[in-house]
Amino acid sequence: MRLGLVLTEVGQGLRRNLSMVISVVLVTFISLTFVGAAVLLQMQITQMKSYWFDRAQVAVYLCTEFSTVGGCDQQAATPDQVALVQAQLESETLAPFIDTFYFETQEEAFERFQDQFAGQAVADLITPELLPQAFWVNLVDPTQSDILVDALGGLVGVESIVDQRSYLEQIFAILNAASFTAIGIAALMLVAAALLIATTIRLSAFSRRREIGIMRLVGASNRFIQTPFIIEGVVAALIGSVLAGLAVVGIVQFFVQGYLAQTLPLTSFVGLQDALLVVPILLAAGAVLAALSANVAITRYLRV
Repeated sequence: MRLGLVLTEVGQGLRRNLSMVISVVLVTFISLTFVGAAVLLQMQITQMKSYWFDRAQVAVYLCTEFSTVGGCDQQAATPDQVALVQAQLESETLAPFIDTFYFETQEEAFERFQDQFAGQAVADLITPELLPQAFWVNLVDPTQSDILVDALGGLVGVESIVDQRSYLEQIFAILNAASFTAIGIAALMLVAAALLIATTIRLSAFSRRREIGIMRLVGASNRFIQTPFIIEGVVAALIGSVLAGLAVVGIVQFFVQGYLAQTLPLTSFVGLQDALLVVPILLAAGAVLAALSANVAITRYLRV
């Protein structure tokens, strides 16, 4: 197979169908950008789960004079009841499961609340008496919070026991839904890209039907005839894939690391190395998609 002749045919095909080629590039670019964003979002979710779940605490809230749930009857926890909870946390039964714990008074809880909601109207409505005292517990294994619930849930003076992981799981469920949505949109866009590549190749073949007829008359093989069309599709898709890869790298470099990482310094975010791992996936996906679509389209055309 003469490489020079094949490349000449590829160049002619790209020039003749420039508008369709641009369409293929744009659709491939958008669809693979969604794919890259979905992959990065899954990486981000995995990192955040690992980071925050290991740091999630269990809060043992004590009764206030306004509490009516748990072991409370609108009676604030007495010093003896607080001491009993602390003794349970330090007991031989629970100590092996606990890494560290500390006690937070109502005044300390109020200061933390004011810091978190500074400038908001709710900060002016809350007084220290409305916030409960609490023991904040770091477990050796954060998944074993049920042990604390069983051991402390029935004690008088304990209002509730809350595992912070329950809040995190709701957040990650929303992020997972966003990731799956991006994957769904990407899948639809990839289908559109495949159909557009197939249409482009069929139009390109139709515009060169005379040359194809001559090649058939002189005994050219189907593989020789098909190769330029397949390369056309791959070239167009690869351009879109490269643009998608650059977009993914740019998003991570300038938005995630340049903005989010600076705004939320205590959170672990995906980095440039993660983005560079995604780029080869996008390039391979674009090339395979184009090769398959173009091969099917030209094969069917030649059979007609």
